[in-house]
Amino acid sequence: MKNSIPKPQVSVLVPAYNEIENIPELVESLISMFERHELAGEIVLVDDGSTDGTYEAAERIAEKEKRLKVLRHRRNFGKTEAMVTGNAAAEADIVVLYDADMQHSAGEIPRFLDKMNEGSYDIVCGRKVGRYVKRFVSSTYNFLSRLLFDVPVHDLNSMKAYRREILDAVHLRHDWHRFFVVLAYDRGYRVGEIDVELMPRKHGKSKYTGFWRVIVGLLDLLSVKFLISLGKKPMTVFGTGGIVLFTLGFITGLIALYYRFVLYQGYRPLLYLVTLFVLSGVLLFTLGFLTELLGQLFERLERIEKNKK
Repeated sequence: MKNSIPKPQVSVLVPAYNEIENIPELVESLISMFERHELAGEIVLVDDGSTDGTYEAAERIAEKEKRLKVLRHRRNFGKTEAMVTGNAAAEADIVVLYDADMQHSAGEIPRFLDKMNEGSYDIVCGRKVGRYVKRFVSSTYNFLSRLLFDVPVHDLNSMKAYRREILDAVHLRHDWHRFFVVLAYDRGYRVGEIDVELMPRKHGKSKYTGFWRVIVGLLDLLSVKFLISLGKKPMTVFGTGGIVLFTLGFITGLIALYYRFVLYQGYRPLLYLVTLFVLSGVLLFTLGFLTELLGQLFERLERIEKNKK
């Protein structure tokens, strides 16, 4: 039985999927960092359905190391789900999200903690410095994110430290871990940034490759933009579109009447166009009302959940 230990100052949350070769060195480097900086810390490792024995390897280490907590998903759900699971099990008020690929040094963690204390930040993001394979894709994605959301950081998908309660206030859907900072910033949490060196992966291979992931990421980007900017007042968007289409339908109808009764010419294509504009306008208005009702319903549910807490 493990001896009782004081509440940790920091919980290092490590999502891991098929990282068996990295686990021993990962744990050793984090424990060494805790001792070197005299930090009361814990490691919360979430095995996300690995098939290479990652969970078993971590469990063997946890039998001897009381600062390592190992959780497991029965199948691979994704980094977002691993982040939520680990956050729920973390005991410290500050959580550091640390990838199992060890492409960042464990020695960076105290710098994140210092930055949080220095500026009273709720989240501190790491900005990757160094050469890496997916620089173009990552840079483009981060540029679009800053353009759409105006967040005061340059890298949304790197190592980060945050206050544990934030994840209780921010709902993350599948694969939305990359939008955690955006959603938190939209709710008023303070965000800072530091540079962190990116080191080459020693073992294993990257799990985030393929052109399809780029497409999914861009679609998610638009979904979050709609949720933040448009989802709060959807009738403004859909209603405006409906009014524009109704106006175009009215103008086109006047033109059709002019052709018919002034020029005595039939112009049937204009009548089809009037029908198209009017029906499209009705559709947008209906969609606007429905999304407004859904938005109000979600807000009520959120208030109920907050009152329960």
